[in-house]
Amino acid sequence: MEELKSGAKGADWPHEPVALTDASFEAFVAKYSMVVIDCWAPWCGPCRMVAPVVDALAKEMAGKVAFGKLNTDENPSTPGKFNISAIPTLLVFKGGKLADRIIGAMPKEQLAAKIKKHL
Repeated sequence: MEELKSGAKGADWPHEPVALTDASFEAFVAKYSMVVIDCWAPWCGPCRMVAPVVDALAKEMAGKVAFGKLNTDENPSTPGKFNISAIPTLLVFKGGKLADRIIGAMPKEQLAAKIKKHL
């Protein structure tokens, strides 16, 4: 991975979504200045539709936004903490604080616009 100037406190920015757990969630959000977490489950059709969009945006926005994926079935405490009642829900964090939540699957351009307004 390349070195990035708008650094994540000395860390390389991922170029694909990072699989997160309840245990790794807080550290991941704290590590990067801008984070988008895709809260999903394997049985969720709209989650499967949005997954390739999230993968593509992770590549395109590497160095500006770090993307993570949290399986809500395997990691129930984080969705509970953020009152997630529908999936897919994307949580947008800026400076470690929740800045937005994006609920439901949507086309790539629409999702990118919602994320870019926080850059």
